[in-house]
Amino acid sequence: MLAAVYAARQGMEVHVFEQNEKLGKKLFITGKGRCNFTNACQTEELFDAVLTNPRFLYSAIYGYTNYDVIDFFEQLGVRTKMERGGRMFPRSDHSSDIILAMEREMRRLGVKIHLRTRVKNVWLEKTEGGVRAAGLVLEDGARIAGDAVLEATGGISYPSTGATGDGYRMAKEAGHHVTELLPSLVPMVTAEEYIPRMQGLSLKNVQLSIRDGKRTVFEEFGEMMFTHFGITGPLVLSASGKVGKLLKKTYLSASIDLKPALTREQLDARLLREFSAAQNRQFKNVLSSLLPARMIPVMLQIGGIAGEKKIHEITRGEREGFIEKIKAFPMTVTGLRGFQEAIITKGGVEVKEIDPRTMESKKVKGLYFAGEVLDLDALTGGYNLQIAWSTAHAAAMGAAEEK
Repeated sequence: MLAAVYAARQGMEVHVFEQNEKLGKKLFITGKGRCNFTNACQTEELFDAVLTNPRFLYSAIYGYTNYDVIDFFEQLGVRTKMERGGRMFPRSDHSSDIILAMEREMRRLGVKIHLRTRVKNVWLEKTEGGVRAAGLVLEDGARIAGDAVLEATGGISYPSTGATGDGYRMAKEAGHHVTELLPSLVPMVTAEEYIPRMQGLSLKNVQLSIRDGKRTVFEEFGEMMFTHFGITGPLVLSASGKVGKLLKKTYLSASIDLKPALTREQLDARLLREFSAAQNRQFKNVLSSLLPARMIPVMLQIGGIAGEKKIHEITRGEREGFIEKIKAFPMTVTGLRGFQEAIITKGGVEVKEIDPRTMESKKVKGLYFAGEVLDLDALTGGYNLQIAWSTAHAAAMGAAEEK
């Protein structure tokens, strides 16, 4: 949609082919329906959030920055706001405002929108110099001629939005290499039987650490939640983007620091204060000020102190062992959930085969790629949509340049 707007603004005749009954179904559900459409960090900081091929994006992002995206939507009448971590949203909290703004501008510019129209393939023609994209082949066999073709098909995550992986197939048939596809920004599966017992419990202001042997591969502070299969939430989704490939080879050990603001010594002093006022009470009855109620039975199970034990009977060693579980609540991550729950797809069209300035294929003249179909992905926080906007703008301007 954004590419269509910019190509039309350059005077091109633009046709958008959408297999769904309406535009922007994936966009509609982003940010829990609120559409975290970019991040207001310093532009150079965007690259720190890109997990795969950040250098490829230098030209596209500096050519169309996060501030350009914010200005674009503001100029189309979308009032925006910034939330925690620089996340940008429409002020209405409705993703439909973002979609409708682009749709209105497309129609104003005369872009032809073809709904319920599935593209079967890119129409390729051999030339003296190689191969060029001559247009599209629709599912009914009809051929639509064009000077340039942009594949902005997305990935295979959230198939309910119409994601089919067709873009990868078409890219392969055009001679491109597609890297391994994995679900990313997705919940994680854990091994321990005690995790499902805390289903629905959210933890705020905790630190999640994940290790591959002795090497720490992820460590961040934030929010997460226990589920019937493992763990989810912002921290976990970000972690999945960094450790997904490792989980194909091995299980990973993980731990949660439930009190990251306190050292072990400070936590011990706090526990001793709690104990001093309750010497004859049972241990299980003094934990409510320290831990969420849903977590107490599990901590009693793994913490090394029987719940019925009297406070005055607890040894220093037992106390230190329990504190260790608070500072490093243990889990084993065994895998990721599937594409049905993944926010994005990791992997895609090999970027070495794409011109980073224009997003044009180096193999097929007139064939362009943008967004998630490319081997580009980032953390949560509006960064993946920024990749989509920047690459789409580069493709539109590149195609217009060639016209």
